Amino acid sequence: MERRWVLNQDANEQQIDELSDSLGYSKILCNLLIQRGITTKEDAQSFFNPKIEDLHDPFIMKDMDKAIDRLDLAINTKEKILIYGDYDVDGTTSVALVYSFLKDYCDNLDYYIPDRYKEGYGISVKGIDYAEKYGYSLIIVLDCGVKAVEKVEYAKAKGIEIIICDHHTTGDILPEATAVLDPKRNDCTYPCEHLSGCGVGFKLVHAYCQRNNIPLENIYKLLDLLCVSIASDIVPIIGENRILASYGLVRLNSQPCVGLKTICRLANIEKDLTINDIVFKIGPRINAAGRVESGRQSVELLIVNDKKKSKEIGGRIDDINDHRKKIDHNITDEALLNIANSVDLQNQKSTVLFNKEWHKGVIGIVASRLIETYYRPTVILTESNGIEGMATGSARSVEGYDLYNAISECSEYLENYGGHKYAAGLTLKTENIEKFTKKFNEYVANTISDDILTPQIKVDAEITFDDIDFDFLQKLMEFAPFGPGNLSPVFVTRNVVDYGASKVVGKNKEHLKLLITDTPRSKYPKSINAIGFGMGDLYPRIHKGEKFDICYALQENVYMGKREIQLLVKDIKFH
Repeated sequence: MERRWVLNQDANEQQIDELSDSLGYSKILCNLLIQRGITTKEDAQSFFNPKIEDLHDPFIMKDMDKAIDRLDLAINTKEKILIYGDYDVDGTTSVALVYSFLKDYCDNLDYYIPDRYKEGYGISVKGIDYAEKYGYSLIIVLDCGVKAVEKVEYAKAKGIEIIICDHHTTGDILPEATAVLDPKRNDCTYPCEHLSGCGVGFKLVHAYCQRNNIPLENIYKLLDLLCVSIASDIVPIIGENRILASYGLVRLNSQPCVGLKTICRLANIEKDLTINDIVFKIGPRINAAGRVESGRQSVELLIVNDKKKSKEIGGRIDDINDHRKKIDHNITDEALLNIANSVDLQNQKSTVLFNKEWHKGVIGIVASRLIETYYRPTVILTESNGIEGMATGSARSVEGYDLYNAISECSEYLENYGGHKYAAGLTLKTENIEKFTKKFNEYVANTISDDILTPQIKVDAEITFDDIDFDFLQKLMEFAPFGPGNLSPVFVTRNVVDYGASKVVGKNKEHLKLLITDTPRSKYPKSINAIGFGMGDLYPRIHKGEKFDICYALQENVYMGKREIQLLVKDIKFH
């Protein structure tokens, strides 16, 4: 698939020079810093040395005082408190974090995770009925609830109060809960609006500690859970999130909770864990339980202290994850075959597919996988909770296209929908699928540009191989943790050729192992190693000596005790 390389605009040269003089860093590194909004020595010091003491006062968040007043009352009068959370990674880590903290201060505490298939997303009637049946007078809702106006009214009618801790975009009307904590509220001035749901739960217990003079070390030990949430929910790792993620990674690598340690062992990543390890290895395992069976199992694993029980639950979740992978791969193959067998589907600028047999828990993953082959807005629909006549769907978008707006334009055919620019969920009657598909495809075709339909790689800077050494790489690694808002830097080097030792590797010779230079005519050419996964088909042209431009990230490779700098190839363009 062809990709566009979009080069970031260089910062002001004078600004680069001034920052370079004050830090003693190369101009390339200072340009990267300024691109990330770091323009002074003080900014750089905060960026490279995030301090836990710099966390914001939790009481800046709108309604936090009300939330803590109510929580204090419930704990002091020994009310029964129910911790309620969504079934995904953010929701289950939120519940685990708040439950793990409050269990030391509250004897009447339990948690509830709704069933994805029987109850759906958010606060459910069944969950409220459960609270009433077992005498819970206060529900703390995490990672959902900010649009649950009717459900909160339903709970109030039963004498149950609710504290909402959410991070999603609010509706026009806020629920009349005891407190609504959400940094995205229009009337909330909290400085970090991009907290994860678990992050808002963390600020709740942060405020409880502050109000009750409890040492903050009691919540810092829970930052491994919060870090997993930040990484898995793909929130910007800047500002307060950078502090929380940095300390959380340290905790995850040194003293993770028993459950996370079990997951790491199952995923074969027990040291030097990164944000990427969480996104691709830890998060999917936690998510799998809620996708295929019940998210409650994930919470059980994350709060357990017994190693034997942790191993038992972890093994079960790992098996569920393996089953989940088989399901989503099978559905993806089936969906790709549907497109391959239809000229009309191939020529569309968007994809909408429906099959009532497809598993609801993985259709979001399938939508993302289809975009890897057909780079365009995608909606995957299946039967809704086994209810005849109803369909439910997950939608994913491509960089630069507002999917939520496109779905909103088709709302006349929908029973319900929600989400944001790049991901959304929807429910509709099966009789309206054809009408929805037609209008959605037409709207996308009329509003999306060819540029947007070509995947892009954002490039931070154009450099030469002479700019790269271990000192440069070491300073680059200090930019971590990487994530949205601070992605791992990507570079381009022009006029590169094979240095004579490049080859194809892998079981099916599908990968490139390169030794390349950008100064072939120099007396002492600078050569460097590179790895290009899935790019083995380019080898004949490289071996022939054709010149090319290369787009890559930098990494350190250690083999047989020997350290070397290696390029992780993103793309190659031949001259």
